[in-house]
Amino acid sequence: MTGVSKRYGGVTALKEADLAVTSGRIHAVLGENGAGKSTLIKIMAGVLAPDEGTIALDGNAVSFATPAAANAAGIVCVFQELSLIPDLTVADNIVISQPPQRLGLIDRRAQRALAEQALADAGAADIHPSALVRDLSLSRRQMVEIAKALARRPRVLILDEATSALTAADVRNVFSVIKRLREVGTAIVYISHRMHEIAELADDCTVFRNGRKIATYLAGSKTDSEVVELMIGREYKNVFPPKSTVVRTETPALECRNLSWAGRLNDISFSLHAGEVMGLGGLDGQGQRELLLALFGVLRGVSGTIEIGGNTTRITDPCNAKGGEAAMALIPEDRKTEGLMLPMSIAENLCFAALDRISSRGIVDGRKRAERVTEMIDLLKIKVADPDLPVSSLSGGNQQKVVIAKWLMNGPRIVLLNDPTRGIDVGTKQEIYALLRRLADDGVAILFYSTDYDELIGCCDRVLVMYDGAIVRTLEGDAITEHALVASALNISEAHPA
Repeated sequence: MTGVSKRYGGVTALKEADLAVTSGRIHAVLGENGAGKSTLIKIMAGVLAPDEGTIALDGNAVSFATPAAANAAGIVCVFQELSLIPDLTVADNIVISQPPQRLGLIDRRAQRALAEQALADAGAADIHPSALVRDLSLSRRQMVEIAKALARRPRVLILDEATSALTAADVRNVFSVIKRLREVGTAIVYISHRMHEIAELADDCTVFRNGRKIATYLAGSKTDSEVVELMIGREYKNVFPPKSTVVRTETPALECRNLSWAGRLNDISFSLHAGEVMGLGGLDGQGQRELLLALFGVLRGVSGTIEIGGNTTRITDPCNAKGGEAAMALIPEDRKTEGLMLPMSIAENLCFAALDRISSRGIVDGRKRAERVTEMIDLLKIKVADPDLPVSSLSGGNQQKVVIAKWLMNGPRIVLLNDPTRGIDVGTKQEIYALLRRLADDGVAILFYSTDYDELIGCCDRVLVMYDGAIVRTLEGDAITEHALVASALNISEAHPA
């Protein structure tokens, strides 16, 4: 790609960008959310047409009017936003663009064989081809998406945050697949905010910032701090804000006793105090998500006791959780499907949770609405040209800021977060870490699930480690170390190094 530019009205998303990808090598593309990475790969994949510039494949100029044309040329992309159809089976989704046919009808036996082979190639042979996609977890859906891409036998494979929703075991499988594809000559474009993944996989790296290519270099030739400084355009230091001394009051903001649900939560008991950032650790899928949903009133049939400010509270639904004495907020796992109404405007999304606060007798106060929207955009430094644009027009990091701001507008006293920095660039992560600490300093109680051990160590005053739906260990202060987190997550009794 040479001199590629793309504009949306008066906004330049990509300006004179260059990228050279070589067969049999993994090329990492790095940059903050909004740096132009998504626009770049959408042009490569035929989703968007460039305003300027050229694309060459094997030295020959090409242009793709549709993704199907790019696929036919051997360029296949696994986007961060999944393209699966929930009500179809895994096999249907994998071969949906070119199903095998026999006598003019879809050959179901051949389709299943193709799907099984693609799943095996992706390291996900345990997924049944006849399973409905809607019944799969987010991690399993991501593996189906990768299998779907591999079924097309790509010459150039683009992976956009392909591991952000995966369990640790699936990440290892995907890494093995990527390395195998490199060995057989596939060119791979790899986008990730996880620096350890770049260090393990990449051969070449290109950094983008504000729609421009900043640098291309051999992987391993720059330190993480140097790379991050290229990405954000400023010195990178103090990733996590200093922790405050939490003075625990006699009465916790939130206390749970013997919380259980459907065999997935088993006698969960803990207390969370105002001004405290408490983490949820453990391997993915050990009940952390269910615990947050149970606290927020999403699940039915939860047993046990929940106390808010010392008073026993029955939280029956999310509306009940966000109002009254509870005053909770939940930042969900998947911002695209659980946190935002993508076709609606940024301003409308920001106001959803707080309509009662900006309304009088059922009618929204336009002046108050505009003031609160501006206040939230300024507070979270959301990069937005116009609040009336669709929220889908924002980068992933700014979309996540909208999800958080939507709930902060409601003035919560307890904030529940489900892996809020997944797929977010390092600069935005720093801003979210600082925001969490600022909220805690203002007396908000925060329960924070993260799959990133560094976040738990750097952000949290205490960490509850979960295993098989139960809390197996509580770590506090200097005891919150990577060794202790890993050992506890594996339910190893000897959690300290010798």
